[in-house]
This record gives sequence, structure tokens and C-alpha cells, in this order.
Amino acid sequence: MNNTSRREFIGMAGAGLVLARTGIAKAVPSERVHHAVIGGGGQGCAHVSNYDKFPDCDVVAVCDVDPKRREKMKQLAPNARVESNFRRILEDPTIDSVSIATPDHWHTPMALHALQAGKHVYVEKPCAHNVHECQILLKAAEHYGKCVQHGTQSRSSQGIIDAIAYLQSGALGKVRLAKAINHQMRGPIGRAPVTDPPPGVDYDMWSGPAPLHPFTTNRWHYNWHWFWDYGGGDMVNDGIHQVDIARWGLDVGLPNAVQGAGAQLYYDDDHETPDTQNITFVYDDCQLIYEMRLWTRYKLEGHDNGVVFYCDNGRLEIGREGCFAKIIGEKTQKVGGGQDLAANFHNFIEGVKANDPDHLLAPVREGAISSALCHYGNIVTRVGRGQTLVPGAWNFQNDDEANALLKRTYRKGYELPEI
Repeated sequence: MNNTSRREFIGMAGAGLVLARTGIAKAVPSERVHHAVIGGGGQGCAHVSNYDKFPDCDVVAVCDVDPKRREKMKQLAPNARVESNFRRILEDPTIDSVSIATPDHWHTPMALHALQAGKHVYVEKPCAHNVHECQILLKAAEHYGKCVQHGTQSRSSQGIIDAIAYLQSGALGKVRLAKAINHQMRGPIGRAPVTDPPPGVDYDMWSGPAPLHPFTTNRWHYNWHWFWDYGGGDMVNDGIHQVDIARWGLDVGLPNAVQGAGAQLYYDDDHETPDTQNITFVYDDCQLIYEMRLWTRYKLEGHDNGVVFYCDNGRLEIGREGCFAKIIGEKTQKVGGGQDLAANFHNFIEGVKANDPDHLLAPVREGAISSALCHYGNIVTRVGRGQTLVPGAWNFQNDDEANALLKRTYRKGYELPEI
């Protein structure tokens, strides 16, 4: 496996998916990965159902603090044992790898504990709740030498791989600008009263490193995305996919500067995060623009969620219906397909089997940078002014208020483990 080329590996991963979907028998136990899934929301359940269908993987354990979610996960993987505390999964030496599909504020702390326990990690996007955690997780991945795959699944989707290769071949000329579009209708959440947590829920564990606020249903399943203590709004939730594709196509890393603004132009409820953002990331010879509207039922430039690359000789558009090149004076041509979530999962399993992070197509070294960009966009929104990064570093020049938002304080008993 170590001598397999990247192109050959992609083909092998795709072949493995075909086997899984056509019901071919499982590999013998010694050739299968023992996997656990932590977090049983919609994405966590997608992990359970996909991993347990692969011929070279068994979901042997599932975990959530909510008994209703644990029951749903168990239905998807009947042979898996069920846990309410993730630490019991990490203590099990027979488990090779874990998926972390919890709320964002647990992503890096849980990933660090998993790496220390010798597990390979698939961490959902964003890999970190803040920029400081991005840096810490990168260092930990290097230190422990384990596979850490990021939940930006476009990087393992063959149709998008083909489209980015087409773009970077120069067929459209120089790429000057990329626009990452997050344009959809997300309804208001209202104002939820303080109540007791649901029966059987360990709310202290759910809160973890975040402050322990009184429980409300708006700080609970999914709506936690809209509170700064747990998430970062839709820029880190959905927009990160488009930002990652845009950055991939431009072939850029951390920006020189970040400009823009955001606000609540539609919501008047418990939301803390914006419903509207316009952020520009400035590089030496190109720019990346992020545009978010969460209050429209119509598309922006023909897209709800998508990416448009503007080049000297035309543009490339990547959206839900595929990837299309529009060259000046020529007919539109399709140059790639859409996202394939299962491909990213199986690419991770192949990396685990090879015990080689270089096999990963969506490694955390890329995910951490895209996560950081989204956090930078939120910081510019929160402080109300643009920022210039220190060259070669992850922090800002001469702005203590903005730099303070690069990290957070951890609740006692839930501090980050030392690497």
C-alpha cells in the first residue's frame, strides 16, 4: 500500500465503495477496521450507516449523551455497543478509529484525547472551535502520526477532484477570484425559555469545555450552531465546504488580510451568529470572497451553495448539479460531478488500514486552514473591522480585541489535554 500512487489510490477507494454498495461480503476480521462513532445527530448517523456498510469496516461502538440518539444509532448498527461517555470508547484498545460528529466545541478536545489514546480520527468540520485549536490539532496530528481526516468531503469526491484539476491546468487562464456562495433559507428559531434538560441527558458532559448555561431547546440539538460558545454560525457549519473548495482551487493557504462585515438583517430571536456575511480574503495575486444569505428562497448567481472561479478566459462553477466550465465564446461543458460523502469516509478507512496519513485526501492540515479562514471571517464580523495577519503566523497585527477571539477559556475539568 505504501507504494501506491495517489491516482491509483483514488481508484482503489472508489472500487471499495462499489463493493460496499453492491453487498459484497465483509473482509475477514483481521482485515477490517474497528470503528466507533461519537455524536448521533444527522451527520453522526450518516457516519454510522456508511461505515457499517463498508466491507472492510465494522462499527463496534456508538456514543451520545442523549439516550434517544443512542437508540437511533443502535438501530443503524445493531452489533455496536452503546456508550454515553466517550471516554469509555477511547479506553478500549480494540477500537482502531473514531468519528467525532459532536457539536463544534467538542471537536478538538475530543480529537486530542482520541489521538492520545492511539486512535485514528475522522473529525467533522470545522475541526476546531477557534484558530488556536486549529494550530493545536495540527501539532497533535504530526506528533502522534495518526490519520486525521477532515469532514470537507469534496476533497475525496472524484467529480470535484476532476474539476479542480481542469481549473489548475490553465484551460481557463489565470484564476483571479473565487466566490464561495452560501445562499439558502434558514428559518428563525424564536426565543426558547429555560427548562430542565431532557430525561437521561448528561448536560454537563454535553456542555464540556463551554460555559454551563441554563438549558434551553435553542442551545440544544442543531440550534447550538447559532451560539458562539458552541459553534460559529453557518460560515463554519455549511459555508466551510465552499470556502474549502475555493481555497483548494486557488491553491492558497492563510491569507494576508481579511475584510468584510456581517449582521443579523433577518433574525430577531435567540441567534447570536449573523444571517448575512460578506467576507474577502486577500492574497498576493487573487482574492477569495464568501457571501452568505440565510434569508432567501432564490439563488445567487444560479447557486444556493456553490463556488464560482473567475478566470481570464471564462469561469468554472461548482454546485450541487456538478461542475461546469464556461469559456468565453464556447458552449458550456461539464467537467466534473458533485460531492460524495461516502468517498471521504472510505478514503479514511484506507488510510487507517495503511496506517499512513499521506493516504488521506482531506487531511486535517488542509481542514485546519479552511477552518481558520471561517473563524477569521467571524472575528472580522464580531469586531467590526478588517484584519491583517502577521506574516507567517496565524494571528493578527496590532489588534488585541481581535486576537483575544483566536482562543477561548475552558471550563474547569474540561481543559485541553497537553500534547
